[in-house]
Amino acid sequence: MKEKEKVGFAVVGLGAIARMAVLPAFRHAKRARLVALVGRDKEKTEKLARKYKAQAVYGGEGFGVCLENPEVDAVYLATPQSEHLKATVTAAQAGKHVLCEKPLALNPEQSAEMVRVCEECGVQLMTAYRKYFEPSALYLKKLIQSGKLGKIDVINTVFSELHVAGKSIPWLLDSKVSGGGPLMDLGVYCVNTSRWLVDEDPVEVVAHSWRKDAARFRDVEEGISFRMQFASGLVVQGTSTYSSAISSYLFVQGTKGWACLTPAFPFDEERRLTGKIGGKWFEKKFRVVDEFAPELDAFAMAIRTKTSVEPDGRQGHRDMCILEAIYAAARNGGPVSVRYGIR
Repeated sequence: MKEKEKVGFAVVGLGAIARMAVLPAFRHAKRARLVALVGRDKEKTEKLARKYKAQAVYGGEGFGVCLENPEVDAVYLATPQSEHLKATVTAAQAGKHVLCEKPLALNPEQSAEMVRVCEECGVQLMTAYRKYFEPSALYLKKLIQSGKLGKIDVINTVFSELHVAGKSIPWLLDSKVSGGGPLMDLGVYCVNTSRWLVDEDPVEVVAHSWRKDAARFRDVEEGISFRMQFASGLVVQGTSTYSSAISSYLFVQGTKGWACLTPAFPFDEERRLTGKIGGKWFEKKFRVVDEFAPELDAFAMAIRTKTSVEPDGRQGHRDMCILEAIYAAARNGGPVSVRYGIR
């Protein structure tokens, strides 16, 4: 595809995820091109623009001016979730499509508003769930859908990492900016990926959260475990913490066999899928790939063809509804029904 025919993107927010993954992905994207950068630090923004050949640079207060650029068709929001609602509404009202980092917002009320405004303005809203495009996750989904594992009974899933004071991102411990702790940051992968694997949504949740270091984690949970109950009888058990070495897995148990993918969620590690079906062991290795370029291209394709994109904003909103229910269950100490819908 010729460069000018590609969908032009502005990347908003130049933190770790943008620098490490989003910006480099444009080098591999076939349908998307980097046009502009929006960042608070002018010197850093200009340096990144030179490195990744972005044509335009805008300061933190220049987002509105960026949206006037006719070369910008869409924005990639790589900002903290407290900024997602305002930026999405502003972009949508300017006629720009929005690819937004997860979690979609601080709460379901904000994510519902994002979905509503984008639909009213006739622009696409995509939630940045890269697992939908990653080979090992796609293989596991096909394995489940093929029926080779039988009826899926239980999925166990974990995503945790060690949050180190003075080294890790500090705003992750500020609920006004992050919306919550490891559940919002990491556990959302466990929630979204497990329900995507089985094409089903939970109806009820129970949960327990804890703070071993109450002083440091006074504003968000240090760790949380939750159980999601599905109408089919499937149970998903999940855990996320900020107090262990980075680790993640998806363990799927069925009536005919089981499969385990680990590490399941980081984008910079080789993955291994092991399991046993009908008494026979199997193992597959998956090398590290760029998970962000296919995401950009899928969104660009949806924009050009005016077709729906997966995962869209409504999927991101459904996850917000589930996370809200999990937090409520942890506070109440009992089961909580999940309320979906744009309300």
